[in-house]
Amino acid sequence: MSSAATRTTGQDHLWSVDDHLEDILATVRPLEPIELQLLDAQGCVLVEDVTVPVSLPPFDNSSMDGYAVRVADVAGASEEYPAVLTVVGDVAAGQAEQPHVGPGQAARIMTGAPLPPGAEAVVPVEWTDGGLGEGPVSGMRAHSAAPEGASGQVHVHRPAEARAHVRAMGSDVKAGDRALEAGTVLGPPQIGLLAAIGRGTVRVRPRPRVVVLSTGSELVQPDEKLGAGQIYDSNSFALCAAARDAGAIAYRVGAVADDAETLRATIEDQLIRADLLVTTGGVSVGAYDVVKEALSSVGDEDEAGSGIEFRKLAMQPGKPQGFGSIGPDHTPLLALPGNPVSSYVSFEVFVRPAIRTLMGLKDVHRPTTRATLNADKALTSPSGRRQFLRGTYADGEVTPVGGAGSHLIAALAHADALIVVPEDDTSVEPGAEVEVVLLG
Repeated sequence: MSSAATRTTGQDHLWSVDDHLEDILATVRPLEPIELQLLDAQGCVLVEDVTVPVSLPPFDNSSMDGYAVRVADVAGASEEYPAVLTVVGDVAAGQAEQPHVGPGQAARIMTGAPLPPGAEAVVPVEWTDGGLGEGPVSGMRAHSAAPEGASGQVHVHRPAEARAHVRAMGSDVKAGDRALEAGTVLGPPQIGLLAAIGRGTVRVRPRPRVVVLSTGSELVQPDEKLGAGQIYDSNSFALCAAARDAGAIAYRVGAVADDAETLRATIEDQLIRADLLVTTGGVSVGAYDVVKEALSSVGDEDEAGSGIEFRKLAMQPGKPQGFGSIGPDHTPLLALPGNPVSSYVSFEVFVRPAIRTLMGLKDVHRPTTRATLNADKALTSPSGRRQFLRGTYADGEVTPVGGAGSHLIAALAHADALIVVPEDDTSVEPGAEVEVVLLG
């Protein structure tokens, strides 16, 4: 991050999008790893490979409710000439001891139960009379209601090959295999796998804590009555949701009035729970742009290396931006413009990659693709500015949604992509190929 001595010159220099983003990502560092319980680690990034200590499944087990048998005993079995076997007991999931299956014998077995010694295959209960002495059955009677089903005889109407309906030990993963590699984001399937191999805790980078606050005396909270000249605060809600979507734990602070001291005190109060601070509004050149007023001199009072630099970027929307660090821990702060589309685009371009970097992810950017522009007329873009337009993407085509105005939040709600017009292009004709950032 640029030093306090260069903050003033930064205001006169027109920064490129890439240079500003590079400056941010060069400053933000992944959070330190911690050990977490499995459910607390959901959404976090694994920092070490996880090796399987015990095979899955840990023993040969049945994939069906049925009867564990020897192959030779059911060879040639049919409904007309069934194999008649003596039932020597039940094998239920979790049962410690199993009966031995000898010649002419079978053990009634449940799904997931260990294959008992002597047995070579499992015949589904639907291939048998269920021990009732009649035709094929569709299922077993509950053991509590008919305990006699664990004894007597069973008629088997079909043969079975060796290992039929048997899940082999280690057929999922074997002991010593790598279950998950470092860099994996832990979602429900990964949490399930960790639990299945006996891991109760895991070492991860925690989800970043992102504090979002908006500024402006005109802002009113939803469900409150609007007064003259007032609008509802939508930015803090949108950016909080975007931060969560990026993988962070997000905290929304109510809108702060246009008072520099109040804003600075609010930001300082939030430092205790922030790995990243995001403000929206108050970064332009107006007389009431309090974020600049409150934070422009912060580097003169904080430790060396702290400070917020306010910049003009060669982009539309989102020309005014602020970036730096604040407080004793040099907590990163990104100051975004206040127009709804400007703040959201700025979040996608700058804040989301910062959050993903804090998480320790290798790929911090949204996926991009090339698409054919589907439009009624050419798109225009200011020279020397990288423009981000809202659009909808489908089947290799992208269609603009709404106009270029940075206040058009309704159009943003219907977009699932950003159309990128490079700095050197002032017009893009219908049918041209364009770069598209996929938001979904």
